[in-house]
Formats: sequence, structure tokens, C-alpha cells
Amino acid sequence: MIKKIFFQSIFFNFLFLKEIFAAESGGMPQLDPEFWVSQIFWLTLTFGVLYIVLTKLILPKISTNLELRKSQIQENIEAADKQRKDSVKKLKEYDDIVLKSKLEAKNIFQTAREKALKDINSKKEILEKQIDDEIKKAEEEINILKKTAPEKINRIAIDTSSEILKSLIGAEVNNSSISAIVDDLSKKNVNKYYDN
Repeated sequence: MIKKIFFQSIFFNFLFLKEIFAAESGGMPQLDPEFWVSQIFWLTLTFGVLYIVLTKLILPKISTNLELRKSQIQENIEAADKQRKDSVKKLKEYDDIVLKSKLEAKNIFQTAREKALKDINSKKEILEKQIDDEIKKAEEEINILKKTAPEKINRIAIDTSSEILKSLIGAEVNNSSISAIVDDLSKKNVNKYYDN
């Protein structure tokens, strides 16, 4: 492949040199020194006009466009920097709001907790007082029952004994004698339980 490229370049160089020598001998005006002055004139005139057109028309428009782009890019950079600063400021405000909200929520929770504990304690005290009152009432009722129970038990025992004796004997028995026996037995039993 390299050999092929090398031989092709040699062949084209040979053809090019052959054409140059043929053009000089064949009368190409560019290579004839007789026409060089007119060629230099037209070359100077063409490049002069091209220079004037470039410097007066095209290059000012290009530099104006470049300046506009530069100023627009600078404005965009300034706007982006301003937006970045605003974003940082907004982010800080957001962080402050979140922190403030957390503190408020913590305070609200603490206040609600304290209030709930106070309510629970006050209700507990009320409930304990009600329980104490109920216990006192129950103790009073028990004491009343303790005092009145022997009489009622004796009355029931007398009535029951009287009914049993009546059904066994078939005749009515004197309640006063049954009452004396029941009283005697109940006093012995009560003293026995109180001694223990």
C-alpha cells in the first residue's frame, strides 16, 4: 500500500513538472515576465478592494456581532450569577423555615405533652379521690352490716327454727325460748370468731 502511494506521488509530480515546462514554453501569460507588471497591478487592485471591503463592511459587522455575543454572554453570566445568589438566599430561607417549623412543632408537642400529663394527673387525682370515697362508703356499709347482721341472722335463725320445729312437732313453739337459745349460740360463735 505504501509503495503504491509512493509511486503515485512520483507519477503526479512528474506530470505536474511536465505541465509547468510545457506552459512556459507554450506561452502561458502568467509565467511570461512581459505580463508581470499588469498582473501585479490587477493583483494589487483586487486585493486592495478586497481589503477595503473586508475592513469597512464585513469585519465591522463581524466585530459588532462578536461584541453583541460577548455582551449577551456577559449578561447571561450576570443573570445566572444573580439567579444563583437568589437560589442560595431562597435555600437559606427554606432551611430557616424548616428549622423554625421543627422548633414550633417541638414546642407544640412539648406543650401538648405537658397538658396531657396535667390532665392525666388531675383525672388520676379525681379518680383516686372517687375510689377513696367509694372505699369509705363500702367500709361504712360493711361496718353497718357488721352491726346489724347479727340481729338479722338471729331473726332469720329464729324464724327458720320456729318453722322447722313447727313442722317436726306439729305445734307452735314459743319464739322467746328459741330466741334465747339463738342469742346464746350466736354470742358464743361471735366471741369465737373475734378471738381468732
